[in-house]
Amino acid sequence: MDNYQTISLTDLRFYAYHGVEPQERIVGAEYSVNVTIYTDVTKAAQTDNVKDTINYASIALSVKKIMNQPKNLLESVANSIIQELFSQYRIIKAATVTVSKLNPPVQIPCSAASVTITLSR
Repeated sequence: MDNYQTISLTDLRFYAYHGVEPQERIVGAEYSVNVTIYTDVTKAAQTDNVKDTINYASIALSVKKIMNQPKNLLESVANSIIQELFSQYRIIKAATVTVSKLNPPVQIPCSAASVTITLSR
């Protein structure tokens, strides 16, 4: 991924209804999402014009769209976010997404269960 720069959003927060257990789909849980986009921002750095880059507010809306679609697995959520970003923004060369379920339903204290996926075009 050389010759690319990154745009990142850290700790986007959502209340969503992902999970394998039926109760998770009813009660929901808190989630955190981190997104890093690999792209060329050279032109935007020179022009200082948002039209020459990817507006990070638009990235957040794309993530929100996927987080509002319940899935069983965090792996599926992370993959769906990347696929949505790829379909919306042709200038993305690669993306890394981490989806974390905060306070997951496990037998011992755990602050988060996370899945990270990195994909290139």
